[in-house]
Amino acid sequence: MKKVSLLALGAGFLASLAFTPEPVLAQDSTLDIVKNRGMLRCQLGTPAPGFYALSDDGKWSGFDVENCRAVSAAIFGDPDKIEYQSVTSAVRFTAMANGESDMLSRTTTWTLFRDTQLGLDFTTVNFYDGQGFMVTNDSGVNSAMELKGATVCVLTGTTTELNLTDYSRTNSLDITPVVFEDSNVRDSTFFSGGCDAITNDKSSLASTRAKAPDQSIFSILPETISKEPLGPVVRQNDSQWKDIVLWSLFAMINAEEMGINSGNVDEMKASSTNPEVKRMLGVEGDLNKGLGLEPEWAYNIIKTVGNYAENYEEFMGPKTVMNIPRKGSVNDLWTKGGLMYSPPFR
Repeated sequence: MKKVSLLALGAGFLASLAFTPEPVLAQDSTLDIVKNRGMLRCQLGTPAPGFYALSDDGKWSGFDVENCRAVSAAIFGDPDKIEYQSVTSAVRFTAMANGESDMLSRTTTWTLFRDTQLGLDFTTVNFYDGQGFMVTNDSGVNSAMELKGATVCVLTGTTTELNLTDYSRTNSLDITPVVFEDSNVRDSTFFSGGCDAITNDKSSLASTRAKAPDQSIFSILPETISKEPLGPVVRQNDSQWKDIVLWSLFAMINAEEMGINSGNVDEMKASSTNPEVKRMLGVEGDLNKGLGLEPEWAYNIIKTVGNYAENYEEFMGPKTVMNIPRKGSVNDLWTKGGLMYSPPFR
């Protein structure tokens, strides 16, 4: 049995788990494996507010969790037929390549190397991010360019670590990386003064700050030092599975574009005269056939999970601990100045 290193989840939860990889035979599609198992295995990171939080009673929720729930809804008509796998960054790709996870949805940056040399495929982007730094207010540091000679907490095996090294060399800052495999250990080390700064994607820094006993003593510096397009990942050589994960996310984006949400999807399904709405919701046409899903696959996503805007506001918006406004940002719809775009449902 191959084991995947996991974070001890505290309070009696999942001190460690072992995942049993299922042999992926050439004739077995991931969709067939998931259907036969009756459960989607979706990989998340270690618990973090906003993207994948874990409640005291063991329930996962968050922006990236909704991608898993959308795929489950598309396949089973039920968003909760999921075994969540909390895996450290260092072994996340191994767990995918070995067949232990069916998909990965966990703040993972799309890069050329990862997309072409790890046996994996990135599907599309569900959140555009960029790397930054966070410091304590009493450090007196107001710019990343003032971090010369600083120690910086960072997760190992990430693009964040590589970007930090490049940024330090480019700007002759002589930064000393203090590396961790476990994000919670990294965060607690920073909170206790073990590093001068911490670096990560800016949304993840907001998530880290949300876990602090006193959020008001920390500031995220203004510089953004990288592009971090984040999105779900699947194994290579299963185009049907890639399409299912990809179009499940597109269904949420397209629903927002067309004004369909979890509250009005039944009315839209029953009375809309828009041909694209009818096709997407399974009222007419056979767009489901190529995916190997039932006609109402997209309806089930919107009804039980919601559209992209609903998920963003619930987990990332100004009323959440993340407090990342979307209006006019790169994460807004293309019709509103952003980059979120779905190909047509036809």
